[in-house]
Amino acid sequence: MGSLIRKCKTMTCLLTQLPPFSSINSTYNFKSSRSLHNSSPTLLSGLIGPNSRSAIRRYCSGYSEVRTMGERAVSSLQNLLNPDSLSYLSQQEAAEIDEILMGPLGFSVDQLMELAGLSVATAIAEVYKSTEYNRVLVICGPGNNGGDGLVAARHLHHFGYKPFVCYPKRTPKPLYTGLVTQLESLSVPFVSVEDLSMDLSNDFYILVDAMFGFSFHGTPRPPFDDLIQRLVCLQNRDQTYQKSPVTVSIDIPSGWHVEEGDISGKGIKPHMLVSLTAPKLCAKKFSGPHHFLGGRFVPPSIVDKYKLQLPPYPGTSMCVRIGKPPQIDISALRENYISPELLEEQAEDDPFDQFQKWFDDAVAAGLREPNAMALSSTGKDGKPSSRMVLLKGFDKDGFVWYTNYESHKARELSENPHASLLFYWGGLNRQVRVEGFVQKVSDEESEQYFHSRPQGSQIGAIVSKQSTVIPGRHVLHQEYKDLEKKFSDGSLIPKPKHWGGYRLKPEIFEFWQGQQSRLHDRLRYSPEEIDGRREWKIDRLAP
Repeated sequence: MGSLIRKCKTMTCLLTQLPPFSSINSTYNFKSSRSLHNSSPTLLSGLIGPNSRSAIRRYCSGYSEVRTMGERAVSSLQNLLNPDSLSYLSQQEAAEIDEILMGPLGFSVDQLMELAGLSVATAIAEVYKSTEYNRVLVICGPGNNGGDGLVAARHLHHFGYKPFVCYPKRTPKPLYTGLVTQLESLSVPFVSVEDLSMDLSNDFYILVDAMFGFSFHGTPRPPFDDLIQRLVCLQNRDQTYQKSPVTVSIDIPSGWHVEEGDISGKGIKPHMLVSLTAPKLCAKKFSGPHHFLGGRFVPPSIVDKYKLQLPPYPGTSMCVRIGKPPQIDISALRENYISPELLEEQAEDDPFDQFQKWFDDAVAAGLREPNAMALSSTGKDGKPSSRMVLLKGFDKDGFVWYTNYESHKARELSENPHASLLFYWGGLNRQVRVEGFVQKVSDEESEQYFHSRPQGSQIGAIVSKQSTVIPGRHVLHQEYKDLEKKFSDGSLIPKPKHWGGYRLKPEIFEFWQGQQSRLHDRLRYSPEEIDGRREWKIDRLAP
């Protein structure tokens, strides 16, 4: 299912809940029948303290072993790599599911429309960033597909886009007039067909096709036939000198047959399709790079009744990528960072205080594993190696992590005790690099931390002869089960002698803040002696 990038993100969300080895040591276009239900609307309506090693420990010690969930998620993802393993709905099945949702299951039209529109906006934001694709035209039809578009426009506004709405055949029902009022209260412009440029690429970066859904029959009538042709003309143009806007279709590309797709071969060929509830049969003919499923509202009773095979939604997301992975030009992957400036006069005098400030920001932003850091070391052979470990405490004495003292990195550190740490907080466009001298923490400190860990992690530290060759996972599992049984009475698990902590005492800090056009901020802290006192000198480095 979906792109390699999305799959990796989904698997990472689930699998990174496991301790790293270094630590163990319809649509719904519910058009056909939703219209029967358009009555009155039912609206859908740890801070880390300064210099606190124990606070970071409390933050980091809440791990739980979720191997079963991770394996299940990976299995589901592997099964969905083949689009043929997904369920696709016929027009009749889509209408039946619509009726069930709004009948015995108690959903209302506006609830489903709100979830659908939010799913569409989320999918758009997943692929097309508001900083690069700001101006969006949402073309809405007279039915529920158009209502989905109106809801999507509202959410896109709140996501930082500048949406415009073309809604030529307005539906005079309270639900729809309410959606229009909501957009007008946000000063979202409504434009007529006559006011639109014949060449939509002059004014917009994203064109949302919300004209017709799965219940549409026949040939599009004016003005929608003309609007569809404008979208078709854009995809047929020579893009040598001008880049065309991207087209996003909601559930069904307007003008397509719901089951047979673009029969004439001359219809809309959207760049993104957002299927709702489950993909319709025509989605098998979709050849664009981005296919998402949205509308996270299908209850188990419908899944069982129609034997639906649908992908799991990652985390709290309202959409999930499905279909074939898009072909990606790696050389074209880039981010134009937009961040507050990192100025010398605003930076803390002490780099430990600056790190504490940025770490607190990463925690407050809800970034996953803000304590994850890349540890790079070099042995006597001069060959560097890196791996991800977890910070378990820091103060003015340095940065602490725990691992196996017989591992590859431990051997390198014994040969060359100089190492570097790298924290990357992508959600904030920030990095922190720390270089310094490494030494083991005291046995007392290692003992105290070891017994603060979950029992499974303690057993795992004993089982894993880290970095050694083993015949298979079954060896680990069997040893784990044996020790789990041995300590099932709750007796104290002894810390292995080969397991403990390291502390890196910083000699150099560098704080990096991503900026536009690669003009990044880089502030380096290095120690110097002033009047017999150790001070930190701040230098700005060229990006």
